[in-house]
Amino acid sequence: MSERRITVIGYDGAELLDMACVTTPLEIANLAGAAPAYRVRLATPGGHPVTCGTGLVLQAQEALERVNGPLDTVIVSGGIGHEAAAANRLILAHVRRLARDSRRIASVCTGSSVLAAAGLLNGRRATTHWQWAHRLASRHPEVTVDPAPIFIRDGDTATAAGVTSALDLTLAFIEEDNGAELARRVARYLVTYLQRPGDQAQMSMFTAAPSPEDTLVKRIVAQITADPAADLSAATLAAVAGVSERHLTRLFLRHLGQTPGRFVRQARTEAAAHLLTSTSLPVAAVAARCGFGTAETLRQAFVARYGVSPSGYRATRQPA
Repeated sequence: MSERRITVIGYDGAELLDMACVTTPLEIANLAGAAPAYRVRLATPGGHPVTCGTGLVLQAQEALERVNGPLDTVIVSGGIGHEAAAANRLILAHVRRLARDSRRIASVCTGSSVLAAAGLLNGRRATTHWQWAHRLASRHPEVTVDPAPIFIRDGDTATAAGVTSALDLTLAFIEEDNGAELARRVARYLVTYLQRPGDQAQMSMFTAAPSPEDTLVKRIVAQITADPAADLSAATLAAVAGVSERHLTRLFLRHLGQTPGRFVRQARTEAAAHLLTSTSLPVAAVAARCGFGTAETLRQAFVARYGVSPSGYRATRQPA
């Protein structure tokens, strides 16, 4: 193999960052010594220039209809034009055709809707931007949509959650193809982490605040996040809120999509994740500060949320 042919598929309304977070790391990998080198091309319907969601116009390098295999990787971009792309029979037909002639196929952000519409995610686990996950799941029940991870690999198919998660997925591809050291050099050049593991949550509960008008839930959430080591039992929180436990549960389910108990466990786990990556505290001390009774309880919470132990989580979040 003299080169790895990479085709990035764009269309009107595609997100510029979805494409740049793929193309730039691959070109830097070439400079760093990737062998065989990556040959990256942007393909669009008819080979026409595409207007990105930001209004910038990109010149295509190839017409989608004229791209032929074998290819190494095909990556479908997301963006505000993804629904029109997913409804375009010609685009879907060519995505299916190229998938058959490629070693890997991937999507970034809402590009997953194109893969799903093409039938390429049937029976697979996939992710997409958290804001579109419910819609993808409802439109394609044959796909197991998991909105939590920043990217998912299922066999030869990969889906990245949104925008800059394409950088993490591309670094994972580079490491798979060329080894960890070259991927690390690319990450250093990009001034980023080697890569966030795919199991990392794409949206923190600290940024997922309840609706502004729901002052009671906002007040309880603020209390939980301010002191995760405090007594945060359902009875205690309900007493603070001045409502019954049942009513507090209804409010949390309505505005946050989970019970108070689950939210507390998530808050404590994320608080522990922050301490693990920002301090050198022993795991037992982190567990105590974040409301976990023992280091083992913290370990169980981490394995459930991130798929790794606290020490493993700390090790994979070190700078490149």
